[in-house]
Amino acid sequence: TIALILAICKRVPESDRFIRAGKYESWGPLMFLGMELNGKTLGIIGLGRIGASVAEHASRGLGMRVVYNDVSRNEQFEKDLGAAFMSIDEVLKTADVISLHVPLLPETRHLIDARRIDLMKPTAYIVNTSRGAIVDERMLVAALKIKRIAGAALDVYENEPKLAPGLAKLDNV
Repeated sequence: TIALILAICKRVPESDRFIRAGKYESWGPLMFLGMELNGKTLGIIGLGRIGASVAEHASRGLGMRVVYNDVSRNEQFEKDLGAAFMSIDEVLKTADVISLHVPLLPETRHLIDARRIDLMKPTAYIVNTSRGAIVDERMLVAALKIKRIAGAALDVYENEPKLAPGLAKLDNV
């Protein structure tokens, strides 16, 4: 998950495709600069073992502030990392990077839908390493095409092994 956060926020896949396509002509100081993570906010949705570990690495290793949502509040986690518990909608509105760590249940299927994507900052990134169907990929593709959000890093897909139409063609994925 941390590797995916770094890859999408630092535009690694995009710059690799750019070079391989023969588009590179000369260095530029702002070319594929990406987002600085130190001081940014990581939103964790699902604070199980993996979500808590990602939060700890991001906080201590990358200097990110942590906000989270889970079925239950974890005051010790909040104390240890200075994290803040919020509703899912508030996490989406607040975070610069959203990392999903929830199980696929009837109530989490398409948890991230068009309405919730619209809550996110236009500069935000979403990372899904939980289950593909947590995100409505059709809505995600539509949002990414118009740059409604900055990008997505996906380790799982809604209809594996198939990708949602248009997903593989986007530079911000």
